[in-house]
Amino acid sequence: MKTLFFAALATLLSASQACAQLNSGPDPGSSIAPLRVAVVTGDNAGEDIDFAQRRGAVPTVYILIQADKWDRPLARFLHTLDGELRKDRTDVAVIAIWLTDDVEGAKDYLPKVQQSLQLSQTSLAVFPGDNNGPPGWSIHPGAHLTAIIAANSRVVASLGYRSLNETNVPEVVGNLPAAK
Repeated sequence: MKTLFFAALATLLSASQACAQLNSGPDPGSSIAPLRVAVVTGDNAGEDIDFAQRRGAVPTVYILIQADKWDRPLARFLHTLDGELRKDRTDVAVIAIWLTDDVEGAKDYLPKVQQSLQLSQTSLAVFPGDNNGPPGWSIHPGAHLTAIIAANSRVVASLGYRSLNETNVPEVVGNLPAAK
């Protein structure tokens, strides 16, 4: 009986882990599609820009967040990612983009996120179009957060998460190309 219980428990745990990672974001090796967003915090605050064009070849982590799924574990992930990059990858910027139907509400809310998290290498922005994400970015509708690592105007890795927290930061950082 104990063996059956532990086998069932192991199956449940492995199934829950399989649900945590989703196929979300463009395929590795593909070109970065245009990404016009309204920047709310960071160096380009107040501008509507195409971050994909602006960042070009520079290593960038694009974080696309379903606004209705934003919670404390996602906040801890973003704060920890920013802190890890600040230590020894100052060449990398993080662009966190809210996907929402309420663009104006997000523009009002994101400065509060910045004030709370005190991000230094992360710009917060909102995508003004469809809350399923920008065309060409292939965001899975079930992904609470999609991390797309880019360098040289190409996708290095795409990681989709149904749930995550700060323990997922090493996976994202580990996909960054080596610093030059």
